[in-house]
Order: sequence, then structure tokens, then C-alpha cells
Amino acid sequence: MIGSTPPLPLSASANPAQLPKAYVIAEVEVRDAAAYEDYKSAVVPIVAQFGGRYIARGGQIESVEGSNPSGRMVVIEFPHFAAAQAFLRSEEYRPVADIRHKTAISRIMIVEGTLP
Repeated sequence: MIGSTPPLPLSASANPAQLPKAYVIAEVEVRDAAAYEDYKSAVVPIVAQFGGRYIARGGQIESVEGSNPSGRMVVIEFPHFAAAQAFLRSEEYRPVADIRHKTAISRIMIVEGTLP
């Protein structure tokens, strides 16, 4: 689903509050809007389960440089990179991702934030 990089383990001494946040950024071109609604409602509790919160979910887009996105943009913040990886690779998310695969064309990436 996402590259071949395994999830980054957090060492027992790592304090997640000292790690940079991570962002799942998705460009989603919805092909079946009615069926995609099932994905949208099913994914919310799984995002929360892994400590994520929506920063942007659809909404207005202005392309300033480069090509326009092919669909809606979604940004989800996670406490750290490993949490974002765990969400995307989880057993809970897999069947929900299958709904998205059938109803949309997506580009999804994880971006590590900076420390404050």
C-alpha cells in the first residue's frame, strides 16, 4: 500500500511529545461519490484511534504553482511518523482503504513535520 519502509518503532525511552508530528497528505479523485461516503464515515474513528485529527478535508483549493490537484485534498495530523504509518498499515484500516480503492484514485504520502 505505502512504499516498502517498515513502521518506525518507538523506543521505550522515546517520548512521543518530543517527536515531530507527521501528516498524511492525500490527493483523492472521487469516482463514485455515493460509495465514497461509506469510506468517509468509516475512516473517521480509525483516524482517531491512531491519534490522528483532520487538518483539512476537502474544501477550497487554490493551486499557486504547478499542476492542479486531480481531486480533493486531505491532511491528517498524527502525533509522530510511526503513528501515521501504523494507521495506514493497520488491520482496522485495510478494509476501509479497499472502499477508497474501489471508489477513488488516490495519491497518499506521509510527511514528517518539524520540531517546535
